[in-house]
Amino acid sequence: MAPQDNKTADRMTSVKANWNKAPSGPKKDAALRHYEAAEKAHKANNDIEANKELDVASAKLL
Repeated sequence: MAPQDNKTADRMTSVKANWNKAPSGPKKDAALRHYEAAEKAHKANNDIEANKELDVASAKLL
């Protein structure tokens, strides 16, 4: 596993934890869609796209 893979996986864990703590609502729903897109990109070994989606998901949770 490349170092970038570990970094992305760590970010995914962090974003998912923040998502779990967030109150229900449209922001949480939007963040989930971006998180799921990040998972899909990560599985396809596209960490650049995964990180972009994680950035958006994090912003939606603020």
